Amino acid sequence: MTARSDRTRLIAGATRRGAGRRPVSPPVERASTLLNDDPAAMRDETAGPVYGIEDLTAARELRAAVAGLEGAVDAWLVPSGLAAVTVPLLALLRPGDEVLATDALYGPSRRFLNRWLAPRGVSTRFHRAEASIDGILAAVTDRTRVLLIESPASLTFELADVPALAAACRARGVMTVMDNTWAAGLAFRPLAHGVDVSVQALTKYAGGHSDLLMGSIAVADAAAGRQIAGTIEDLGWRVSPDDAWLALRGLRTLPLRYAEQARSALQVAGWLRGRPEVAEVLYPALPGAPAHALWRRDYGGAASLFGVVMKGGDEAAAHALMSALELFGLGYSWGGFESLITHETGQLALRERPPRLAGELLRLHVGLEDPADLIADLEVGLAAWNAALSPG
Repeated sequence: MTARSDRTRLIAGATRRGAGRRPVSPPVERASTLLNDDPAAMRDETAGPVYGIEDLTAARELRAAVAGLEGAVDAWLVPSGLAAVTVPLLALLRPGDEVLATDALYGPSRRFLNRWLAPRGVSTRFHRAEASIDGILAAVTDRTRVLLIESPASLTFELADVPALAAACRARGVMTVMDNTWAAGLAFRPLAHGVDVSVQALTKYAGGHSDLLMGSIAVADAAAGRQIAGTIEDLGWRVSPDDAWLALRGLRTLPLRYAEQARSALQVAGWLRGRPEVAEVLYPALPGAPAHALWRRDYGGAASLFGVVMKGGDEAAAHALMSALELFGLGYSWGGFESLITHETGQLALRERPPRLAGELLRLHVGLEDPADLIADLEVGLAAWNAALSPG
């Protein structure tokens, strides 16, 4: 049998035969106590979960689907995308160890490194977001145990040469953990490129409807998996059966939504790059972008999330642009069916080496609306931007 595509495999898991008459989607089991017929069977894990804190049917099917998507030996679910980042770090690091991460790291991940791990004896070094492979490896010390990769980087979308980094780290005995939310396990598969642990926020594209919070952790090696599984068990972090069911439902249509939103994003990003108010569009999938060649080499698609650097401006002008929009929601997160916009200039100050941009930084997520309508909406927003900057 020839290899099946992602869109086929994610649906085929629901229609497999051999289990008798059943619904397409698994039942939602809300349970803390699970009853037994035999006292001797109460702790028999071969018969399934023994208590509700363990994954029930929907969560187990979701784990299997994520593991298949990631090419993993196993995958786990945690209550948020942030937890998907923090759990592997808790599992793999000990006092005296060091983490190396990009200076462009997602803000809450950076906060965890500085506010939680640092007081407990795990230090962090941040490399320049645009550093070369040699520059990143030069920051590795004899205490470095984990390289935390976020590619593309948060807000400014720098792309890393992940296969080369993973190989170099493996040769040095450094483990790699990659936040792969932008690629959603579809456009790029970290484990197939040598990364040890791939994490993503299922909150985003997998859920797809902005109505749940969840993260996934997938591993290529069973030994690392045992450490992560034990940490999850000890912390007592699980997801609700209702959320697992929603995420599994979203996962079935993920490839179609992801590809369609990327097509629209490329159209909107290309239009914005031609506007006189815009200095730069930060989107690796856009031809001519700094990392476009690397994206074409390694990625099979793109998220519909990108940055827009304006020509000058200030916070008031950025807010005027955003307030004039009707189709772009003002809210955080992304990956859902709706378009969103945020103003991100202030977050850049958290970095050790803030980038020098030509003006205010906006982040756009393109949803499933008609891109022509989104462009018309942005025209209105840019008119408000110009009016806010006009003298008098």
